[in-house]
Amino acid sequence: MDPILFSRPFHSPAEIENVAAVLATDHVHGDGPFTASASARLRDLTGAAHALLTKSGTHALEMAVRLVGVRPGDEVIMPSFTFSSGATAIVAAGATPVFVDMDPATGNIAVDQIEAAITTRTRAIEVMHYGGVPVDMAGVLALAASHNLRVIEDNAHGLGVATPAGVLGTLGDVGIQSFHDTKNVHCGEGGAVLFGTDALTEPAEVMREKGTNRSKFLRGQVDKYTWVDWGSSYLPSELNAAVLDAQLASFDTIQAGRFGVWNAYRDELAEWASANDVVLMDPPGGVHAAHVFWLLLPSPARRDEVLERMRAEGVQATFHYVPLHSSPAGMTYGRASGAMKNTDDFAARQLRLPLWAGMSEADIARVIATLKKA
Repeated sequence: MDPILFSRPFHSPAEIENVAAVLATDHVHGDGPFTASASARLRDLTGAAHALLTKSGTHALEMAVRLVGVRPGDEVIMPSFTFSSGATAIVAAGATPVFVDMDPATGNIAVDQIEAAITTRTRAIEVMHYGGVPVDMAGVLALAASHNLRVIEDNAHGLGVATPAGVLGTLGDVGIQSFHDTKNVHCGEGGAVLFGTDALTEPAEVMREKGTNRSKFLRGQVDKYTWVDWGSSYLPSELNAAVLDAQLASFDTIQAGRFGVWNAYRDELAEWASANDVVLMDPPGGVHAAHVFWLLLPSPARRDEVLERMRAEGVQATFHYVPLHSSPAGMTYGRASGAMKNTDDFAARQLRLPLWAGMSEADIARVIATLKKA
């Protein structure tokens, strides 16, 4: 029996046609027509005033950290339960990530513990909407305003998620998206920076174009371009943009497929979970992106046992993440603020089920049956 993969990238019908169109031209590098089209689709989907594509979500985070003014010696408050890119972007700017515990109901940063982590060196707060479940942004923004801090939204999981306050990724000073092939919408490797103020447009363009004013040159605003500030090679190729453009055109189809899987897990596992002391993902208000479906087993030992048994049956369940405060690099480059009891417990007991658009009913039923058997 074939294994059920944990993640499988969606393939949009227009991808091959778009890539072929790029290869038929002399413009394979970035900032061509597909970069423009994908950027416009992203602005339409999120409501962001500005959207700049990058080569990865990691690159987008590096840009975001510098765009909000983080400098060597500063501190940035962030969740411990997130991917390492959120911290490496801070370290790359010469600053210190300060890790805060989580809200176990959501997997997001515990907003009520942020203020205790603020020092005279704090420059920004970086949040991550885990699974596309919204962080309490009203609370975060109020704290930021009272302490004159900037807010970065890592929205790698939550593309297109709408809240009463606005679409995730557009609520802070700068937001980022990831288009890695494990994400709902992908281009193999890719990302984007989102922001709403014109004041960041030129610095962001310069940063993305290796520190030059090449973007102004291409628009005919200067007669030659030159090195004007810090930057790197963050602009993706037109091939990546062509795939992303096709993916964004299929956004509704992708989300419908993923929500079908997520809802099946929720409905079919609810009674079993209640009877077996298992906690199922239950987003407040039902708002999420169908990016992950997680559950908490009664103990770390039981989680590890169930994972091993499921994998032996060909179902590639997994867990997510090793907390950054306890990682080798986290202890070297960052520091924890307060106890991390919730983060440690959540990470040790969490199990994630396979979830991707295109999973068949038979696949879903097999995952559920294998979990219950394990």
